[in-house]
Amino acid sequence: MPEPLPTLDEIRAHLDPYQVTHLGVTTAAVLAEARAAIHERKAAGLHGEMGFTYLNPDRSTDPSRAVRDARSVIVAARPYLTDADPERPAETLGPHARVGRYAWVDHYAPLRAGLRSAAKLIRAAGHRAVAFADDNSIVDRAVAHRAGLGWFGKNANLLLPGAGSFFVLGSIVTTAEYQPNRRLAPDGCGTCTACFAGCPTDAIIAPAVIDANRCLSWVMQKPGSIPHEFRVAIGDRIYGCDDCQDVCPISVRLGQRNTVELPDEVGAWVDALALLAADDEWIEARYGSWYIAGRDFDILRRNALIVVGNVGDPSDSRVHDTVERYRFGPDRLLAEHAEWAAGRLATRRPARNSTRNSAPITP
Repeated sequence: MPEPLPTLDEIRAHLDPYQVTHLGVTTAAVLAEARAAIHERKAAGLHGEMGFTYLNPDRSTDPSRAVRDARSVIVAARPYLTDADPERPAETLGPHARVGRYAWVDHYAPLRAGLRSAAKLIRAAGHRAVAFADDNSIVDRAVAHRAGLGWFGKNANLLLPGAGSFFVLGSIVTTAEYQPNRRLAPDGCGTCTACFAGCPTDAIIAPAVIDANRCLSWVMQKPGSIPHEFRVAIGDRIYGCDDCQDVCPISVRLGQRNTVELPDEVGAWVDALALLAADDEWIEARYGSWYIAGRDFDILRRNALIVVGNVGDPSDSRVHDTVERYRFGPDRLLAEHAEWAAGRLATRRPARNSTRNSAPITP
């Protein structure tokens, strides 16, 4: 005998231990606006050869392609902002690379676990239900928008009213029928354009339109050579970029209303020299939850070489030896980026006879 279908309030309570703070419901109808936008931007080349939901827009914008005969989509948001940021490692420890907030720990893992557990309750009532989080089966921001969780900010992130954008999103697609939220969240950006000015590479080309070819988050994930015009802008980043969120008044002012506690050890910083000295198994064990195309960890090594060039101490022998090893190593891609790093370090080396560094001359 099937169990009674859990109410939305019961599902919300069930997700509380997983620190899910926002829940919404929409129908399983095709996400027509998102589909049109994806096709348009893909045709214009704005996807930067990105796969994910761009890979098959007709599938990723149709929940019934994920679960046959789907009627409802339950959408959940889990915050990843913390009360206090980990301190930056001391410069004496060598160049350290910055990680985007959402990747400090795997925030999708508890969200996915909670959604899967809630989906079991729905299946126990005799319905099909499948959980999705960080999955190319469905455009998570578009379905969350239609479920009333938030609006599309000018930086293309979903902004939740009174909370901001520091959230990971997931959903349950089910054949069960739940009452959908018919009200969309009103646009709260108004005339603010802080994210336009805050993007280090001018990747926001129109409200809620991102040129992925210029977005550092994708530039650092995309295989191949990093265009020269973005290498200095990468700065000390190795994975992810938070700049358009860090300057958003709503996310900065209201984000602290929804925070999570982090474990004692988090991956907010990466020791660039240690990574460049490590094998694939070491990198996989520490950063395996990150999206890395083809599981090719040379992508992270490439990024680390850019970071070393940008923030490494030019007088540090460890920095010099690491760069030289890759300059003359067998991998052409890494050798190219090491060559750039060497040149960048040379331009950052203080002049030996500069007035600022010389002792004063006394009569």
